[in-house]
Amino acid sequence: MKHLTFYSYPSCTSCRKAKHLLKTQNVDFQERHLFRDPPTIDELKDLLRLTTEGIDEILATRSQTYKDLKIDVNELSLSELLKLINQDPKLLRRPIITDGQQLIVGYNLHELSKVVKKKAVQRSVS
Repeated sequence: MKHLTFYSYPSCTSCRKAKHLLKTQNVDFQERHLFRDPPTIDELKDLLRLTTEGIDEILATRSQTYKDLKIDVNELSLSELLKLINQDPKLLRRPIITDGQQLIVGYNLHELSKVVKKKAVQRSVS
């Protein structure tokens, strides 16, 4: 497994729960504060490549920030949308966890458990 990148926001409950699970299971990860060190446009493109639902999977459509936009994101080009997200990362769901091959968005215990198991297997083989 490649190194995990964990995009989070400290006051986000889902982020804290996911971080606690990874730490208690000794899973190494690089934490990035979503608002201080947001994903670059190229990193956003990489995240999108890993989605099954496209932009809808990572966009926080229930957030007040999204509602305040009062625009139809479907009318934006992908590059316009990525630029908008890069400028205002509050538009992203949290947490976002990736190893470059797998993507977990939000606190998804089932998917996080797979990461923990995979890491345990790697430790036992090493």
